[in-house]
Amino acid sequence: MYWLVVLMSLAIFSLVASGLYLEFRPAQAVRTRAWFKPVLSTQLLGFFGALIGILVLGVGDVMAEAGEAATQAVEISTGMGLAILGVGIPTGLSTIGAGIAVGPIGAASLAAVMERPEALGRSLIFLGLAEGIAIYGLVMSILLLNRI
Repeated sequence: MYWLVVLMSLAIFSLVASGLYLEFRPAQAVRTRAWFKPVLSTQLLGFFGALIGILVLGVGDVMAEAGEAATQAVEISTGMGLAILGVGIPTGLSTIGAGIAVGPIGAASLAAVMERPEALGRSLIFLGLAEGIAIYGLVMSILLLNRI
């Protein structure tokens, strides 16, 4: 299993290196290099080959370890599982609501600050109130988690 981890690490490193090369080199230099496209395609092929190798060859090792761990695990009832899912719902929904609120408020406050710089404090208060929605959901999840 360790050889798959090494293979994946090398594949990811080569993709990151090629991405950095593309970022710091101008587009004209990439087009003129005849060796660049075959090297990049080889790196991508090695990356996806390592992914498939982990899926095909590593599943047996993972399942063997999961079988050993499953004998020591404590069983959770359906009600307890639903309760744990219910604890996460307030945090998720409040975070989505805060994201929806911060978008327009942030755009409007940026426009207001550009016109009148003295409105910065007031706009930060409005942004803080919108972000508070997510914190309220987190507090509710913590309170619900203490009830379980």
